[in-house]
Amino acid sequence: MKTHTSLSCGWLASARRCVSPHFNARPYNEVSLLVIHNISLPAGCFGLPHIDALFQGCLDLEADDSFSELNGLQVSAHFLIRRDGEIVQYVSCDDRAWHAGVSQFQGRENCNDFAIGIELEGTDFVAYTDAQYQQLTELTLEIMAQYPMINSTRIVGHCDIAPIRKTDPGESFDWRRYRDAIC
Repeated sequence: MKTHTSLSCGWLASARRCVSPHFNARPYNEVSLLVIHNISLPAGCFGLPHIDALFQGCLDLEADDSFSELNGLQVSAHFLIRRDGEIVQYVSCDDRAWHAGVSQFQGRENCNDFAIGIELEGTDFVAYTDAQYQQLTELTLEIMAQYPMINSTRIVGHCDIAPIRKTDPGESFDWRRYRDAIC
């Protein structure tokens, strides 16, 4: 498995940087959780520039009828892994990205305070690609090496920390394949 160059100051050298204004400082300077998400804009469409634009706060709301519901939304993630395996980074892992929303892990609220968010370009019902699993595995191992409070028991789906609101990464995500690869 090819390894990425390591994280430096929270940035992955091998990722394409697409810096988001939607972040702030972590209140406790703690990184102890990894959250897996999915995203596609418009829903079910892949390879378009809209995810970058959303996370940068410059989404053209007229590009698709469904985008009107995103008006004023300020969100980001630390990483996006596209269908072809490209990794895009929006926020330093040392900072708080705005990906989890109202959330709770092991009785602790506001997971953004202590979590890294990785978005997979996809949907709950479309299988993720081999390239995405490969890159997710390598990125996870890099993150675990840099942030030792994150271990296999502290990697969850968005659905696990916000079960009333969220279903991602969805039934199409192969947790067994992923967990076997990182252990």
